[in-house]
Amino acid sequence: MCGNGHAAGEGCRCRGGQLRGFMQPRLLLQLAHKPAHGYELLDLFGQSDAETSPDPGSLYRTLRTLEDEGLVLSNWDTSGSGPARRIYSLTDQGIEYLHAWAVNLRKVRQDLDRFLAEYEAHFSAARRTENV
Repeated sequence: MCGNGHAAGEGCRCRGGQLRGFMQPRLLLQLAHKPAHGYELLDLFGQSDAETSPDPGSLYRTLRTLEDEGLVLSNWDTSGSGPARRIYSLTDQGIEYLHAWAVNLRKVRQDLDRFLAEYEAHFSAARRTENV
């Protein structure tokens, strides 16, 4: 069920405008705070917004892609009890990429603000004429 009460399969379009590909900058920002292992990153996503939290497979595929692109590094942590875990950390190239995301997101936010202002002006005007 979506946030507007539509059941699955009812042709709900409530999520039609979700920002795709936003997991990358969110991961990079988390890693800018401190190195982390995958399940720790999953927990951080879940704390901020459980509805947009990625599944583990998607998160690990994204981390591998970021590592292949030189944006993050991973090392095995064998210091704790239990199995070894990969600890991911941000590279200098990852920091530059994160800065580029921030620049682009500011531009998108300006575009979205213009869109929403136009949308609200149009539909508030339409409601006024309906009520006359």
